[in-house]
Amino acid sequence: MDEKILTTRKNGLAMVVVWGALYLVGLAALVLGGVKMDAGQSVGIPLLTIGVVWFCIGWIPFLGFKLLNPGEALVLTLFGRYIGSLKEAGFYWVNPFCTAVNPAAKTKLSQSGDIDSSGKHAGIPMSVQAGASASVEIVSKKVSTKVMTLNNNRQKINDCLGNPVEIGIAVIWRVVDTARAVFAVDNYKEYLSLQCDAALRNIVRIYPYDVAPNIDTTGDGVADEGSLRGSSDVVAARIRDEIQSKVEQAGLEIIEARITYLAYAPEIAAVMLQRQQASAIIDARKMIVDGAVGMVEMALQRLAEGGTVELDEERRAAMVSNLLVVLCGNRDAQPVVNSGSLY
Repeated sequence: MDEKILTTRKNGLAMVVVWGALYLVGLAALVLGGVKMDAGQSVGIPLLTIGVVWFCIGWIPFLGFKLLNPGEALVLTLFGRYIGSLKEAGFYWVNPFCTAVNPAAKTKLSQSGDIDSSGKHAGIPMSVQAGASASVEIVSKKVSTKVMTLNNNRQKINDCLGNPVEIGIAVIWRVVDTARAVFAVDNYKEYLSLQCDAALRNIVRIYPYDVAPNIDTTGDGVADEGSLRGSSDVVAARIRDEIQSKVEQAGLEIIEARITYLAYAPEIAAVMLQRQQASAIIDARKMIVDGAVGMVEMALQRLAEGGTVELDEERRAAMVSNLLVVLCGNRDAQPVVNSGSLY
């Protein structure tokens, strides 16, 4: 269904004057008819009848006044037929029998637009909030066209290596086609939330948590270094595109998607931490050994160039062994001073 924007109905102030004047005329007819009847004049009966009828039904046109603030829209139907949407801020008058439609008016998600001003979280059911405050809450049928942020719940998903990870995303979105949002899907907020969950699972299962060998994350048949931890911007962009392709028919635009939480699941977090620590230790040891070998080579070269000490192969091997033990050891070396012969 194509969206029809009503732009010629922004005449609320003029219609207030017109219907207000007519209502005052009806009230005047009611009073004048009563006076004429008391005076015995026959004209008093029709005046009184007109005044009573208009006084009873004259309030109906006032139901057609609609006030829209910036970032709000109204989808109007007349006896089940879509007649158009009001999207521009202003004061409107429409057919008083028109009905505003918004199936998602009562749906509350973990997002910026669904947290009320009293500080209560929007995730609490409406009936519980109403019962606690003992007040009647009026549900607005307006459709928000503002940019909103949906903070979806964390999910436990297996990556491409089968490791369970917990991941959460924040999706920045807005309604761009009010007719599709209201009529194309049953509830566009719930539809968006479900599509975010599905897209997140479809993309995360393609990537490993950390860089792994022989993994193709782009689908071109060539192994790459893509990962959830190291390629978060690429992963977020693919999640955004995946969600957009699903919610296009609902008249929604996904502006951006960002990963807000990423970690191994608790059941394997400790093991993966040990693995990362072991990998870090191995890398550090490799760097230490490389540096120690370089220092030993430099020491032997300097001794040979200066002619300070002449060492045979056995003594050179012993010196290399001692230097490597000192340079690569975890503890400080305890020197042994030889006060006698060199050999």
